Amino acid sequence: MTRSPAVLALDVGGTSMKGAVVTRDGRPVHVDRWPTLPAEDTVRAIVGHLRALSLVARDLDVEVVAAGVVTPGMIDEATGTVVYASNLDWRDLPLRALLTEATGLPVATGHDVRTAGLAEQLLGAARGVDDFALVTIGTGVAAALVTDGRPVTGAGGAAGEIGHIPMVPGGEACTCGQFGCLEVYVSGAGLARRYAARSGRSLPAEDVVARLGADPDADVVWAEAMAVLAQGLVTATLLLDPTTIVLGGGFTAAGEALLGPVRTQLAAGLAWRPAPPVRVAELGSEAGWIGAAAMALRSAGLGDALRTWDRQAFTATTTP
Repeated sequence: MTRSPAVLALDVGGTSMKGAVVTRDGRPVHVDRWPTLPAEDTVRAIVGHLRALSLVARDLDVEVVAAGVVTPGMIDEATGTVVYASNLDWRDLPLRALLTEATGLPVATGHDVRTAGLAEQLLGAARGVDDFALVTIGTGVAAALVTDGRPVTGAGGAAGEIGHIPMVPGGEACTCGQFGCLEVYVSGAGLARRYAARSGRSLPAEDVVARLGADPDADVVWAEAMAVLAQGLVTATLLLDPTTIVLGGGFTAAGEALLGPVRTQLAAGLAWRPAPPVRVAELGSEAGWIGAAAMALRSAGLGDALRTWDRQAFTATTTP
């Protein structure tokens, strides 16, 4: 009896990795998580996790036909090379070739945020939308840009680095070497740093948000962050003409404190055209591995199966 085909999916982050075994019809039959250890050989760890997922798939009586692995950094998607990933200390790493050789599987590799955009397009806030921008705001800021249903990757795989667009002339220094970059003001790290510089108190970004309305220093740095973010979205809107803007990442926990000023200032910054609606990403931290699974199915020639994927099958999955 022929076993049902399935793919392995792995989302590699700077602090953790998320993996899954996903059947052709879009059922995640196993989901797992592991820490990304600084002293560990990350490529070897990825190989180990893929092998472990393969053993799980065998026990579940499904046949693994491909794997999808997504990472941060600049990705040359044509060659599967990670050109640069600072938080993984990778430069010019032929990731696809290394993983294919080590596992014996066809391995598709891609950018984590771009792949999260694919997941949101299939099952989330951008479902059925062919022109949108997913902007994820966490420790840093990056975007997945989709035009006419296709992701914009750029010549070197670096399209979507909205966090490093200089937004404040003569502004504060960014770790990238530029000045006034969007993520200096808007990211979790940037918000915490700027609050500490202003108030003399060191708090994580979520605690700064929790003090809004009761702490003038928190109010000031948040208002500045919202102004910079809205201006960045104005720029993205005029450049790409998206139908929808989707916001993801840890900042979305701020709820209306984020969405209210961003929507108002985005509309105010567009004099001759309506502002696109701003939505919150629906798949959260699961979007990376969901998109990796979709990418793997496409690489295995099973992309037509994505049309039958059901959001409920993913959200009903029990994760460890």
